[in-house]
Amino acid sequence: MTSASILHVDMDAFFASVAERDNPELKGKAVVIGMGARGVVSAANYEARKFGIHSAMPVGRARRLAPHAIFLPVDMPRYQEVSGHIMEIFESFTPWVEPISLDEAFLDVSGAQRLLGTPREIAAAIRAKVESQEGITCSVGIAPSKFIAKLASQHCKPDGMLEITADRILTFLHPLPIKAMWGVGPKTAETLERLGLRTIEDIANVPRATLIRALGEASGASLYELAWGRDYRDVSPNDAEKSISAAETFPQDLDDPAQILTEFLRLTERASARLRDKDLFAKTISIKVRFADFTTINRSKTLALPLDGTQEIYEVVKGLYKALKIERARLRLVGVSLENLSSGAPEQMVLGARESGWRQADGAIDRARARFGAGSVRPARLIKGHEDE
Repeated sequence: MTSASILHVDMDAFFASVAERDNPELKGKAVVIGMGARGVVSAANYEARKFGIHSAMPVGRARRLAPHAIFLPVDMPRYQEVSGHIMEIFESFTPWVEPISLDEAFLDVSGAQRLLGTPREIAAAIRAKVESQEGITCSVGIAPSKFIAKLASQHCKPDGMLEITADRILTFLHPLPIKAMWGVGPKTAETLERLGLRTIEDIANVPRATLIRALGEASGASLYELAWGRDYRDVSPNDAEKSISAAETFPQDLDDPAQILTEFLRLTERASARLRDKDLFAKTISIKVRFADFTTINRSKTLALPLDGTQEIYEVVKGLYKALKIERARLRLVGVSLENLSSGAPEQMVLGARESGWRQADGAIDRARARFGAGSVRPARLIKGHEDE
């Protein structure tokens, strides 16, 4: 594709922007999403970023950098709700929408130009509609490929728009640092820097075979192509979600197995509700545990039949945790991940089985929560004062 008809639309400081929209008194103040002495920053608005605060930073450090900032808890159901509205806006312009997170998506508008105008005009209309309907701003990169469109959106933040046409790709791309490349994390960057490579142009001018020897066949070949602006991936609106996960960092290390299992149940409930909300089933269940010394281990189990019920998934989670045989070990974090997802689940018929069970109960709970709020129905074990019941 040579025309600049792919958009990368990225909300500006999405979590913090939603908080500001819901509470206008926060406007103009440093807002950080993330709480707890040992939590991490999920998002920071641009006022907070002036003090050096960024996502994934420990909340304790963020408080030291900006003690006057307003720290708010993560409100994932609210972000998901607003994200749903935003994706509907995108789909009102083109059916070719590929969400890559709650707050960003690729759009292919090549088929919409005849009715809606140039990609630049469509991008401007999307930005205006998001701001008028949802009260938040977004930045849009416009380019012939997904890779360049994403880089363009990063370079016009916040609340901007940047178009990179085919004849400008290398002029835009080559001066950028190597860490701007997809697939270049700290370890890859270290390897490239040992080769004396600092910019994307440096990568482009290294023989492809040299990159493959240094990074392996897949990474080396991919980086070489991207360094010349070559990215032939289409926008794929039907890409299935790969996993659904939930994790929790504790305020203090936990070593009581009963408390830890309660946290695993809480996380299983959160993840499985999202699974059912998307009409998905999980065949692989994984857990993560992080010890007080930051050592982290993962364990998983792949089932014969996929599941979507909270209780059935929790039984697998509980079995994986107990199989670790780490009772009384001090844990800093636990997590649950639902993987190997599918949009349908075969039901195994069992002679003499009840006509209704956990799945029907979960459905009733989901309907009650949709009507009365997320915390309206919960397992008794998750209600304070009833942990041992």
